[in-house]
Amino acid sequence: MGANTLRRSLVALFAAAISFGAITQAQAETLRIGYQKYGTLVLLKSSGALEKRLAAQGVKVQWTEFPAGPQLLEGLNVGSIDFGTTGETPPVFAQAAGADLLYVAFEPPAPLSEAILLPKDSPIKTVAELKGKKVALNKGSNVHYLLVRALEEAGLSITDITPVYLPPADARAAFERGSVDAWVIWDPFQAAAEQQLQARTLRDGRGLVSNHQFYLAARPFAEKHPEVVVALVDEIRKTGEWTRANVDQATAQVAPLLGLSPEITRTAVQRQSYGAQLITAEVVSAQQRIADTFSELKLIPKRLSIAEVIWRQPAKVAQAQ
Repeated sequence: MGANTLRRSLVALFAAAISFGAITQAQAETLRIGYQKYGTLVLLKSSGALEKRLAAQGVKVQWTEFPAGPQLLEGLNVGSIDFGTTGETPPVFAQAAGADLLYVAFEPPAPLSEAILLPKDSPIKTVAELKGKKVALNKGSNVHYLLVRALEEAGLSITDITPVYLPPADARAAFERGSVDAWVIWDPFQAAAEQQLQARTLRDGRGLVSNHQFYLAARPFAEKHPEVVVALVDEIRKTGEWTRANVDQATAQVAPLLGLSPEITRTAVQRQSYGAQLITAEVVSAQQRIADTFSELKLIPKRLSIAEVIWRQPAKVAQAQ
């Protein structure tokens, strides 16, 4: 190889190394958030407050919408997002499947924000009457646990019904055409079905489930960028506080994003809870009960330890706040 050829090869290799380094740096400077058509993240996205705050740290924000929690956490598991929000059950199924996730924060209980719905002309009056019936739900979502608990309360098991596992849009279609007897769903789909289809509530979460919303992160991202995680949770908390104090404005802001009427959106906004905070021991215990329930039902293959997947804010980051 001649000197000029060698020189050109070295220059090309050096340029490639610089390019690869730039790509890696760019990836590290982008926070990829998964969100759904509900909750505080929708409002945070539309406000632009997070982008403004993280710009000072040189971090850009990328948003990706998911139809439900299980799909969102699959995205987190395969590395397409760094952070997202789901109900109580998706992280249990994701952890059982080996996802390298961490619980970061949670919202207070919102038991009215999920329910077992019936068609308006259904003859069913009690949960016990679901025995032998077809019930639509998104497998592994927050409403999966609601259904299990409601059936237990009525003296039934999940084996006493025929679960029909469908994402929200497909489940609504099945519900409308009468190919399922009931639908277990969360807001804003719940509020939309109530107002557009006159769906009846058979059982909501009161007295059965907390229906916490959890904020979860990919472990590698949370451990490498704790200051970004802290800033993100703080902005979520601020957005929640603003929403609670400004329901009308929040409704007007989020309704076009959801593609729903102000009336439906306001119902969903009011039934949600606000006040994100880092995970407490009490919430860990409650989430452990959910994991144990699904393990005992053989719906997940092994027992889990929730305490092993809780993010702890580093002392140096806390001191810097």
